[in-house]
Amino acid sequence: MRTLIVLRHAKAAQVPGLADRERPLTGRGERDAARAGEEIRAAGLGPDVVLCSPALRTRRTAELAFPEAEISYEGDIYEAYPDELLELLRRSDPGLGTVVLCGHNPGVHELAVSLADGDYVFRPGAFAVIQVESAWADLWPGEGRLLTHWDPKEP
Repeated sequence: MRTLIVLRHAKAAQVPGLADRERPLTGRGERDAARAGEEIRAAGLGPDVVLCSPALRTRRTAELAFPEAEISYEGDIYEAYPDELLELLRRSDPGLGTVVLCGHNPGVHELAVSLADGDYVFRPGAFAVIQVESAWADLWPGEGRLLTHWDPKEP
């Protein structure tokens, strides 16, 4: 069994004139990112690797959620479609048991739903924990089972 944690970056600021890739987290975003990591650790999960978009808001989300994890910044995650994210996951080291993918909507939400059906929103800072039986290289839509979903706005 393998575990995929799909994490959307936390709430980012809208700063006029600032490039999209350089948008920082808001104060709430910083708190939500740290809380997401706490929730994941409370579930007994820890990533073997975090695959993260190079955008500032995703980098900071990953750093706050997983301060001691290995983070691999992957340019392919920024503005990726779900099939592109799936292809990135398929290239993961076969020995990895738990992988976090930290990225952007709509790609991360659509990826999570394609792997394991569910009816949930994917607001900033939300994550889905999906269990898969196949090897990363053999990952296909519909193969996963949603273990849990967390949203920072829900109690």
